[in-house]
Amino acid sequence: MSVDAPLPSGPRTIAGRDVGALGFGCWRLTDADAGRCADLVEAAVELGMNLVDNADVYGLDWGGRGFGTCEEMLGEVLRRRPGLRDRIVLATKGGIVPGVPYVSNRDYLTTACEASLRRLGVDVIDLYQIHRPDPYTHPAEVAETLMALIDRGVVKAVGVSNHTVAQTRALQAHLDVRLTSTQPEFSAVALDPLRDGTLDLCTETGIAPLAWSPLGGGRLASGDGLRLELTAALDSIAAAHDVSRAAVAVAFVLAHPSAPIAIVGSQNVRRLAELSAATSVELTRAQVYRIIEASDGRPLP
Repeated sequence: MSVDAPLPSGPRTIAGRDVGALGFGCWRLTDADAGRCADLVEAAVELGMNLVDNADVYGLDWGGRGFGTCEEMLGEVLRRRPGLRDRIVLATKGGIVPGVPYVSNRDYLTTACEASLRRLGVDVIDLYQIHRPDPYTHPAEVAETLMALIDRGVVKAVGVSNHTVAQTRALQAHLDVRLTSTQPEFSAVALDPLRDGTLDLCTETGIAPLAWSPLGGGRLASGDGLRLELTAALDSIAAAHDVSRAAVAVAFVLAHPSAPIAIVGSQNVRRLAELSAATSVELTRAQVYRIIEASDGRPLP
């Protein structure tokens, strides 16, 4: 076997359902045209992005308005497209409170989850995630609240977002079920999960990593502000695979043995199709390390 054979990619499951390697993120689902939004979400699902990830805070503007609007829009999409709910794994998040900013105590999380259910127009959320950690709520209380939601049947599985390894372990220690997911920022320009133990925890426990901003806020597609050697590495690999630079950047995220799911949120169907090509790109170990070294700007030790 070649030492530089294509890296294998494992299966991905969330809440007992098979999901695609790319998920559709709803943080930009703010278009007032519900019909256009319905077309967009359905196109994403047709491209294999059946994990649809939302949050109650998505849609909030700098003036403090818009809390819950992206959940409301997705709820309208599901009402307009009968049958779409059964085709997706529905994920959302709670715990960010404008002006506080983080609350994960029993009363708030229970109320937040119930509000998300109403906005989404559903009876159950497949994956409910703590959006950001609240260090001033004991993880035992967070766990008890999440277990109560599961026991009521309004949540199937639970996860975390933007949590450190220690915070994730602390919550897991008090849960009667395994955390399903963790959502870190991970991309070719955000390599911390490779080095801070997040992805190691995923391979150890089976927690699914949901990578947010896999395109580095769009920089890995546009090239803006990137090291020249990283742009050159991505472009060279893209040419070898006959795909776009953005598709290679997403493929880099997917290549890790923890089987990450890359959450993309483009509002352009053509761009979503371009990104979906990442699932057919089998990077080699040499290509992955070339991207890492180019991102760091120095050779690995």
